[in-house]
Amino acid sequence: MNLFLVIPVALALAMDAFAVSIGLSVAPKGLNKSQGLRLAIFFGFFQFVMPVIGWLAGRSFLDYMRDVDHWVAFGLLFLIGGKMVADSFRYGESAKKVPGDPTKGATLFLLAVATSIDAFAVGLSFAAIHQKILYPAVIIGIVAFAMTYFGTKLGPTIGKIAGKRAELLGGLILIFIGIKILAEHM
Repeated sequence: MNLFLVIPVALALAMDAFAVSIGLSVAPKGLNKSQGLRLAIFFGFFQFVMPVIGWLAGRSFLDYMRDVDHWVAFGLLFLIGGKMVADSFRYGESAKKVPGDPTKGATLFLLAVATSIDAFAVGLSFAAIHQKILYPAVIIGIVAFAMTYFGTKLGPTIGKIAGKRAELLGGLILIFIGIKILAEHM
């Protein structure tokens, strides 16, 4: 597949990862360099591997996944965004005690899956048109990595503008992305 055809697809797929990375990095603490890099690596890797998995799953699985993919992505983003919104209303010592590195553990995994489900569908589409997948998947992964890392650098600036409610803004961004995904499939 031509690079000039793959890049727009890769950019479109990376938009959710970009927005999520901004949402996670707007909080006053933001994300440090290693957290930003870890997020970018995971998002880039999942954006690379999900089209490959979709391609391997082939056309027989396409109809089933199309019926639920948007609900899965919406649910994951809504839960994580909802937790961020709820946490934004905690004050004093209780807020300081709330652990939470969204670039580790189950949260990171769930975010990576939620932002790459559409890449799975692209892989299924490529299988349906008998298109090779490795080259496009590599480009998709690289673009997602770059967009995610850029989002983690842009987020703190947006957070400074948002002030104390930056975590609220980040949570609402995640919820909005989930709603957008749901609306696009309805």
